[in-house]
Amino acid sequence: MTPERFAQLASAYGARLNRWPVAERASAQALLDSGNASAREALREASWLDTHLDSYELALADPALARQIRQSAPRRGSFWSRYASWLSPAGLVGAGIAGIAAGVLVASLSAPLPMLSSEVLPSVFDQGDADVVFTVNAEETEQ
Repeated sequence: MTPERFAQLASAYGARLNRWPVAERASAQALLDSGNASAREALREASWLDTHLDSYELALADPALARQIRQSAPRRGSFWSRYASWLSPAGLVGAGIAGIAAGVLVASLSAPLPMLSSEVLPSVFDQGDADVVFTVNAEETEQ
């Protein structure tokens, strides 16, 4: 390991070698054990920086300031309160359309279809002649 590489690692990982990458620790310790002055200087600078960073403490926020920030934030209403003005009429219109569609379906299923010939297909709800209800064309079933 070169002293330049040692200085790079010390500035990146700090003065404690146990924080360094495992692959670099043995060669870094060997460079320190050899008494390299630039390596010791890099380690001393990293130790100074580590001490200052470890001693830094954040100032606690003033509770009154935190309360003022929370109160000044814009309030968003819930989903239902934001869209209640158009959801309610849309729901009524949707229910009305569904009712109309159901009525048209029932009316179309209960009324027999007009045919050009004299034979008329019965309604789905007409259960008087079960053979006719389940056959579409009587000529095909007679064969």
